[in-house]
Amino acid sequence: MTVHPDVLQKLIDALPPNTVITDAGIVDSYRQDHALDPNAGMPQAVVRANSTADVQATLRWASIHAVPVVPRGAGTSLSGGSSGVEGGITLSLERMTNVDVDPVARVAVCQPGALNVEVKQAAAALGYWYPPDPSSYEICSIGGNAATNAGGLCCVKYGVTTDYVLGMEVVLADGTAIRLGGPQLKDVAGLSLTKLFIGSEGTLGVITELTLRLLPAPSPFSTLVATFDSIESAARAVVAITGKTRPSMLELMDGGSINAVEDLLRMGLDRSVGALLLARSDAPGDAAADEIEIVRAACEEHGGFDIFTTDDQQEGEQFAVVRRSTLIAMERVGSLLLEDVGVAVPKLPELVHGIEKIAERTSTTIVCVAHAGDGNAHPIIAYSPDDPDGERRARIAFGEIMDLAVALGGTITGEHGVGRLKTQWLPDQLGDDVIALTGRIKDALDPDRILNPGVII
Repeated sequence: MTVHPDVLQKLIDALPPNTVITDAGIVDSYRQDHALDPNAGMPQAVVRANSTADVQATLRWASIHAVPVVPRGAGTSLSGGSSGVEGGITLSLERMTNVDVDPVARVAVCQPGALNVEVKQAAAALGYWYPPDPSSYEICSIGGNAATNAGGLCCVKYGVTTDYVLGMEVVLADGTAIRLGGPQLKDVAGLSLTKLFIGSEGTLGVITELTLRLLPAPSPFSTLVATFDSIESAARAVVAITGKTRPSMLELMDGGSINAVEDLLRMGLDRSVGALLLARSDAPGDAAADEIEIVRAACEEHGGFDIFTTDDQQEGEQFAVVRRSTLIAMERVGSLLLEDVGVAVPKLPELVHGIEKIAERTSTTIVCVAHAGDGNAHPIIAYSPDDPDGERRARIAFGEIMDLAVALGGTITGEHGVGRLKTQWLPDQLGDDVIALTGRIKDALDPDRILNPGVII
């Protein structure tokens, strides 16, 4: 719905000057996020909030007038979680970027618009580390990370966003601001409401502040890279590795993704191999060498060859850059549909084999990279934007990959969120009872269902 201009003027009057944006060109730039959802609607305005008070005023107005509100951080969502709703308000938190580190309590208190990399840098300046590291860590916001419970490359050992959120301030649909948790490391007083909002994708409230746990800076790392004839054999090596040790990074790339990155970076990657496995150990002292040797033995046992190891930090980081560059490289190939399915690690070989079969059956280009150590795969489906039948086949493959993950007892999303692109498949994973319970929680906190409609439920 689009409200009368006089009603919208009440929102403009309730907020500081230049907070509400109605210029058509600027509003259009907020219509889609990085997922480029073709069904994204056109907001009637964008609110660029400067404070929690701005968020409260916006939600009070929206609640009174039953206007949908889409919270948005940096717009890097890969599932359409912050794409626009027709006639709604997009509530941008991009101006709320403060980060304060308390080195005594070992926490960072930050606003949601701060980028993940800015939190890392602020922590590192005082000798601490914020571990969660999505591949987009340089451009994604910490509020968006919390909203989707983002993961990353080092999460196989160090966990995901929820493991580092100690507290938050969140504004409910009616404009009420509440504080949950705090800087204490242990707190079991009352219901675990902080966890309820992590990963809720802006459907239950708008996060306006986060208190994040920090760790001491990690030890220097050792890196191992192994190549394989097939992604299945590399996945079997992953199963063997994780049965014996827990590297700080265990990433997988198939042959298609290796070639795409080589086209982009020209780093001399071997185009002929079927897969590449990247492992890292940050165990202290001699323990790193011992862990790398366990990884090496598992790779050799499952057909790994051309195994390379290094203790040089810059050299090792270059291989992480290779892995992080996959999406950028594939964007040069064509239009993309991005997957984020996950299974229990022992099921990973079946998952990657099934994805290959889906690509063959649908005559579709699919490359696959994975946070292999925790069973989270990112198949990337590419098609020509000028080929309607190619797009049709790609969308069939998209659904079949999610069906495969559910059939293997897994999930349709490990870290990107359900967004608007995957909502229709969520009942297949959760079941009707859980969907109904989700709806009851939604109605308790957002009875008019104005917060991010179309996401999750």
